[in-house]
Amino acid sequence: PVSSSLHGSRFLTAGLGGSITHQCFYSPTPANKYERKYWCKVAPNGVCYTIVSSSSYTSGEFQGRVTLGDSPQNGSFTVTLTGLRSSDAGTYRCGIGSTNEGLYVSLNLSVRADATVSRPTQLVRGELHSSVTVLCPSGDTQGDKKRFWCRVGRSSCALIASSDGFVGRRYEGRILITPQESSGAFKVLINDLKKEDSGLYLCGTQGLRGQDSTQEVVLQVATASALPRRPKFLSGTVGGSVSFQCHHDPEGTFEKKYVCRWQGGSCPVLLDDAGFVLEPYKGRIQMSSSDPERGTSTVLLGQLREEDAGWYWCGASSGHTELTAALKLLIRKEICSSRAPGTATPVRPTPANPAAHSTPRHRSMADGMGTVPKGTAPKGTTMATAPKGTTMATVTQGSITLLSTATLGTSATSAGETFQESSSGESRLLPVVLPALLLLIAITITVLTLGRIKLRKKPGE
Repeated sequence: PVSSSLHGSRFLTAGLGGSITHQCFYSPTPANKYERKYWCKVAPNGVCYTIVSSSSYTSGEFQGRVTLGDSPQNGSFTVTLTGLRSSDAGTYRCGIGSTNEGLYVSLNLSVRADATVSRPTQLVRGELHSSVTVLCPSGDTQGDKKRFWCRVGRSSCALIASSDGFVGRRYEGRILITPQESSGAFKVLINDLKKEDSGLYLCGTQGLRGQDSTQEVVLQVATASALPRRPKFLSGTVGGSVSFQCHHDPEGTFEKKYVCRWQGGSCPVLLDDAGFVLEPYKGRIQMSSSDPERGTSTVLLGQLREEDAGWYWCGASSGHTELTAALKLLIRKEICSSRAPGTATPVRPTPANPAAHSTPRHRSMADGMGTVPKGTAPKGTTMATAPKGTTMATVTQGSITLLSTATLGTSATSAGETFQESSSGESRLLPVVLPALLLLIAITITVLTLGRIKLRKKPGE
């Protein structure tokens, strides 16, 4: 549940006589905003004794050294502890609730004489299905150090992506670590945000001696998003072409809009709105039109090849912020016909308006697709169905048009119609066959009767 989302630092190291600031981030729901916030220390007996709370309570042992500040509008509260002593080391909890056993996250505090000051935790918020940009701090400018992004767990940090090309399976096609700048800083771009992406992360550089220049990041994904879920899959045929739309905030000011190809943890730009086109794509890709009022641009990619299959990103940059959205292109070698070689299925002539002669199911699909211009479906073209939740493409000679998700049927006569036609054909034969059969029976009876009469006659009669 959104209300049970609480994140904060798991490990802190501070120097003797120094201070720490512990930030705890919660979902800004009404229940969380007005509930009691607390900070407690776990004793050897397992009980967590309150140090300070938003109910104006402060432990006598920590009087004058600890403060708690709540910011409901930001969904966070901060605890500051000064004049650190060796005895302050231990396990703490920051939490929400009327007791210290409710919603909480644990912190392991180490107090050492040679400790360095930790960076404050960075809070990044994003909407469901949208994207976020995380700016990781400047570090060592040596280019041989690996940049990483990992998710903090109870005792370790699970690697999600790194600059050497590693990307976790759940993040295929939707995460990117940018090249390190001269200052040592870099960005982590994540799109198609999901509810389960909310959590505590760590980004930084890693050398031969371990991690350094790290930054804690709390990512909160708002589930009450007004953003629609964009099509994520597009299908094309070798030699054909595809088109798709890039959506941007129409009120935003962007320095550059671009399309890049995501592969192996990198995303080289294929083209941008300033006229740049990557050499292998010249004559094959273009931004054909745009609608500034709706914040959309249409991208056309032609002369499709098998190697074009993969992930593509629409992007827009504004300062350090980059908005991105992913789309996966599937390539088929050829359009397969469902008719076996050398066979033919007789069907009735198709009327000028296919929708007017379709079954109820076909008619509802035609309504959803709109009018198909004459000549856009060449002979032999077939429709393919898409998995639930994907976008369907109509394959035509030299073009592919995106449609809303639907299971498309062919224009062949349905089994029911074929059966009805066969039955009505037999009924038309009855008026012809029945009189002929009766006439044949009458002739046979007449011949037999005459034969019997002739046999009965005596000789000489």
